[in-house]
Amino acid sequence: MRRRIGQVLRLGVSASQLALVKGSRWGSSAELLDQCALDPAAPLEAIAPALHALLDSGDFSGWPVAVVVADDLARLWQVTPPANASRAADLEAAAALRFHSLYGDGPSNWAIAADWDPVRPFIAAALPRALTGMLEQAAVDKKMSIVQLVPHFVAAWNRWQGQVRAGSWFGVLHEGVLTAGVTQGRRVVAVRAFAVPAHADSMWLAGQLNREALLLGVEAPDALTLCGSVPSAWNRQDGPLACTVLGSHDSDRSPAERLALAGAAA
Repeated sequence: MRRRIGQVLRLGVSASQLALVKGSRWGSSAELLDQCALDPAAPLEAIAPALHALLDSGDFSGWPVAVVVADDLARLWQVTPPANASRAADLEAAAALRFHSLYGDGPSNWAIAADWDPVRPFIAAALPRALTGMLEQAAVDKKMSIVQLVPHFVAAWNRWQGQVRAGSWFGVLHEGVLTAGVTQGRRVVAVRAFAVPAHADSMWLAGQLNREALLLGVEAPDALTLCGSVPSAWNRQDGPLACTVLGSHDSDRSPAERLALAGAAA
């Protein structure tokens, strides 16, 4: 497939679907190239053959590809740096230890990345090595280059953080799950994820965030900046929680297609 300057492939990966989108680094209209369903009971096993089927639909040699993975396939957690941490290895060990204590899985099975900070708590993210290995091998086979490989929350934060006002929490709503980030200044210092009941209103949302704040031992937010498939009733500035919705929700696009576009320029 002929590639114009600035064009990029975007791949959305969820437990139930893959979607491949052709877009531009400058935010022009995106075109869905193909998508396919996965067996949600065994998504990792189904991804490799489905991915090769998607990429066989065209010649993508030389194309860059940005990959966004659904948060339910990833892990996000807070890490407190050890006292007197002086090396990157100290921070990596702290992240691995905290990961094991939270999830009970060996960190060797996961690819861990973080905004490492030797002084302040930071957020780490992990993707299954089985998944990253499949994606990297597919890129090699098709002579493509992976320019981004991140969970949905990370992609959304990287895109929108400049528009999150001071004191506001940041949230991503996708397929009925809200991933909420507690912010301090321009940093996310904690992440919580929870299911959103059907027809949940803004009062429910304010109460849920108050409970999460109590669990974390932080002050409850009076503002929340959201992106994703957000109910229109949440987009309000009055009441106990002022909500601001960024971006547009295109209900005609599939969930995996919306994932693929999560990190695209506005």
